Amino acid sequence: MFKILVVDDEPAICTSLAFALEDNYTVATAGSAEAALTAIGMQEFDIILLDLKLGNADGMEVLQQIKTIDSSIVVIIMTAYGSIKSSVAAIKAGAFYYLTKPINMDELNMLLINASDYIGMRLKVKYLNDKLTEQGESTGIVGTSASIRQVMNDIERVKDIDINVLILGESGTGKELVAKALHYLSVRKNEPFEVINCAAIPAELLESELFGYEKGAFTGAMQKKKGIFELADRGTLFLDEIGEMDMKLQVKLLRVVQEKEIVPIGSNHRRKIDVRIVCATNRDLKKMVATGNFREDLYFRLNVVTINLPSLRERQEDIPLLIEHFVAKYNQKMANQIKCVEPDFLKMLTRYSFKGNVRELENIIERAMVFADDGVLRSTNLPIEVQKHGMKEQASSDTAMLIPVYIGEDLDQIERKVITQTLQHYRGDKGKTAQTLRISERKLWYKIKEYELR
Repeated sequence: MFKILVVDDEPAICTSLAFALEDNYTVATAGSAEAALTAIGMQEFDIILLDLKLGNADGMEVLQQIKTIDSSIVVIIMTAYGSIKSSVAAIKAGAFYYLTKPINMDELNMLLINASDYIGMRLKVKYLNDKLTEQGESTGIVGTSASIRQVMNDIERVKDIDINVLILGESGTGKELVAKALHYLSVRKNEPFEVINCAAIPAELLESELFGYEKGAFTGAMQKKKGIFELADRGTLFLDEIGEMDMKLQVKLLRVVQEKEIVPIGSNHRRKIDVRIVCATNRDLKKMVATGNFREDLYFRLNVVTINLPSLRERQEDIPLLIEHFVAKYNQKMANQIKCVEPDFLKMLTRYSFKGNVRELENIIERAMVFADDGVLRSTNLPIEVQKHGMKEQASSDTAMLIPVYIGEDLDQIERKVITQTLQHYRGDKGKTAQTLRISERKLWYKIKEYELR
């Protein structure tokens, strides 16, 4: 139930309103401004019915004090001295609505329903905003492009389904961020999230890292060690660069995926595990299966659902958002605070190819911030290869917009060529064409008609 506080210096009104509303709301009353403010300080109220005249106190001042204590409280003003002027003043001061005495209970009940709906909607908006913030903090996935929205939709669809997921994408696209999102947005979020890079550990050591070993299992095994599968029990295990795994180890991984149990090196006992497996690779596993470099049965076991991560080249519209994100991130870590990004800085980055994708962009932003002066990121702060690429792209773009004119060419032919190519550049938009050529649209129409007749 929503909690209502009735504030009126007439006890009869407090009693009658409390009686009328107690079936649908939790109601408390206060006979003075002091009592009302004390009650608000001691407990939470959703709605306050506030008399505009409280003895010597001014209800408008009380309204302002209430909003100072808790701006989210819905305040409905009651008064026997209603006027348009006082009504407008109350709304401007933060009142939800304005009622005149004697109170019409049908009107009050309808108003309270509207206030309750408003509170519910506001709470829902706050919840959604908190979820978005939580999502951003837990995933770090930034972008509004169609391809990134598809990735987030895929994550939302499968996060709570206990199936294996294969993440495909170039190096630096953020495959581990997607794996973290699948874990921290799922029902397993309070359990372990373990990561192992299959390309970073030699094959002879990877088995013991995955499955663990018993004391004395091999030379140097001085004590028992849990493998990463056991450490990830009830949680998620992210196997990065799964395409680099040795074929012999793939056989053992397949058994774990099928049987949901592991056997540590040097042990004869099988141990049951409950682990969700998320894999990632920048290699084409289908081709590897076709060439015999990856087991087909393991591929189908791991690739229940595929999430394809786009390269940064495929979502250039996200670059400004990513720059903003990384600037905010490193502003918290560096003494050199960035307050402004110059347009040329942004232009050069949007023209760059980013073979290293988002990871490369982050490194470039971090480096640029180190060398920035006066809190401003300029194109001169970018690595020289980025600057050269940007200038080359600009020169290429400028050349593409040139219209060749030859000595001895007829002036009418030159005019026709300029109008035709300008129209093509603006995709037939005659308004922009006329504006660029600095002639009226009427004259442009005349020229088009004239040259079409010839």
